[in-house]
Amino acid sequence: MSLTPEQQAQIEAQRAGRRETRRVVAEGLEDRLYQAVPVLDHGFVRVVDYMGDDSAIVQAARVSYGQGTRHARDDAGLIRYLMRHWHSTPFEMCEIKFHVKLPVFVARQWIRHRTANVNEYSARYSILDREFYIPAPEDLAAQSTVSSQGRGAVLEGAEAQRVLETLKADSTQAYDHYQDMLGTDGQQGLARELARMNLPMNIYTQWYWKIDLHNLMHFLRLRADAHAQYEIRVYAEAICELVAAWVPATWQAFEDYRLNAAQFSGPALAVLRRMLAGEAVTQETSGLPKGEWREFEAMLKG
Repeated sequence: MSLTPEQQAQIEAQRAGRRETRRVVAEGLEDRLYQAVPVLDHGFVRVVDYMGDDSAIVQAARVSYGQGTRHARDDAGLIRYLMRHWHSTPFEMCEIKFHVKLPVFVARQWIRHRTANVNEYSARYSILDREFYIPAPEDLAAQSTVSSQGRGAVLEGAEAQRVLETLKADSTQAYDHYQDMLGTDGQQGLARELARMNLPMNIYTQWYWKIDLHNLMHFLRLRADAHAQYEIRVYAEAICELVAAWVPATWQAFEDYRLNAAQFSGPALAVLRRMLAGEAVTQETSGLPKGEWREFEAMLKG
């Protein structure tokens, strides 16, 4: 992770300051506030602000359920009920704002989640740093032979070395040309908004990303999944740890009913019932397409 001395000093100053407040405070997250969590080779995630905690979710839900609910369920039980039955609005009462440093190609995948407020570092006004994502050797994989958007076996030996050298050389050359186009030694160069078009997708950008808890959990359910692309999954996993510190009861329910749960289609559920009744069901007798049958078997095996 690359933090300049000035950035590190700013973080330490923010963490040293204390403010009295009447707001709800999540003590677990207060301990992590402003700290940069390293991700990939130069990236990070850090929480810069938040609103609400587990009690805010319960408070919102009980507006509808009335005072009697307070005696029928404890807070954790109510949160689990809300999660189990796919309620959304109580979780929208909590919000969180992240500062994220990430490669541009990861950002372009991330931004497809159109349920957050985003403000990104602008290369029209500022000059991007010479920082590129170069995968670790163990993360260099060939194209999957069974999936058009997945990875296969890890590249090894001379082929892995060739790819790494190409990535480093192309990144260095592109940035050298970027600097040259911007102009040096008092020479007038190309406008920043044009010079940036030559930069590769693995250069790092930064943004502030604010989102409510309901939509954040949807993001994490997809991006923290084992099938998600590695480079975005590690950011999601870092955020998972921060969410667990922020709303522990909600996080436990989310793990149980979203991350570690399985959803069956109607036909797949019918097959499962046949199996539980003792029938030996195969793909040919199941009525499921081959792709869904593979997914069904994978869910049963865990």
